[in-house]
Amino acid sequence: MSARHTRFYLDKKHAKFLGVCAGIADYTGINSLWVRVGFVVLTLLTFPWLLIAYFLTAWLADAKPSELAGLDAEETRFWQGVRTSPRRSVREVHSSFRDLDRRLADIEAHVTSSSSRLAREIDNLR
Repeated sequence: MSARHTRFYLDKKHAKFLGVCAGIADYTGINSLWVRVGFVVLTLLTFPWLLIAYFLTAWLADAKPSELAGLDAEETRFWQGVRTSPRRSVREVHSSFRDLDRRLADIEAHVTSSSSRLAREIDNLR
């Protein structure tokens, strides 16, 4: 079974205690230091509730699969963007494909045009 890139997982590799804050940091793309600082501050403000939520999350969430641990930085940023704003990610992918399509059309026009240098060289070889 393939791991889903858009699910929340506990990040045991970068965990300090159970991996919940590291998982939140990985899921959102926020630096784990700031997630941990925010957790401590919110815990002091709402003492029992946030600790209960933390332990429930650690108990219910799955650990990050090994196949997702080996992603490079660019791929990790892409999936974090998909999780936070799927529509924007689709627009960016669509835009990059449109740009690639335009560039390929320019290359095709250059290669197939009768005045291109490559066409003249091919004709000279005949």
